[in-house]
Amino acid sequence: MRITHLGHAAVLAETDGARILIDPGNLSDAWHSLTDLDAVLVTHQHPDHLDPQNLPALLTVNPAAIVLVEPSILDLISSGELPALGENVAGFTPDSQMTISDVLVTAVGGQHAVIHRDIPRIGNVGYVLRSEGQPTLFHPGDAYDTIPNGIDIIAVPAYGPWAAMKETIDFVRAVGALEGFPIHDELLSDRGRTVAFNRLNEMTATRIVNLRGGATHEF
Repeated sequence: MRITHLGHAAVLAETDGARILIDPGNLSDAWHSLTDLDAVLVTHQHPDHLDPQNLPALLTVNPAAIVLVEPSILDLISSGELPALGENVAGFTPDSQMTISDVLVTAVGGQHAVIHRDIPRIGNVGYVLRSEGQPTLFHPGDAYDTIPNGIDIIAVPAYGPWAAMKETIDFVRAVGALEGFPIHDELLSDRGRTVAFNRLNEMTATRIVNLRGGATHEF
């Protein structure tokens, strides 16, 4: 499986048969020019995971792409709070599955992590991507409360206002993936990214790979 980190939470996963983009948000623009996408997956409604200004244009040039979103996003589209995302959009509830070319996509989780007790929680679905003969990828969105089995690659949120380093380390340990790479890092300075990267490598058994700058790595 070829993985490209396209900034913040945006990840492009490629197998021999599929090109799948996860969380095209407004803190990155490296995904704006992508073509030949088979699917776009959105974990939750926050704009750093779903860019309301630029995602519709991406879908216009990828008309065949299936768009799977956390279900509350459909309500925001219906109310006009978010723009339409084309005819191929569908809500994806936890434990739902869909086969996209050679990839089985499974939704896990259900709720965004707590930011503060005074801020209402919203929906969040993580995505597990499995393809025969390929390592399994887990993108959790913004939550640490679901630990799927059999994960080989984990996209690790390096920082969020909803997480502390101790929680991140425990989450990565619990998932137990062989390899991983940091995401959700645009609120960190370069020094902060280095601290997170080093701590994860030092304190977990998961080998963390630095994919910052749009690097592609074949896992």
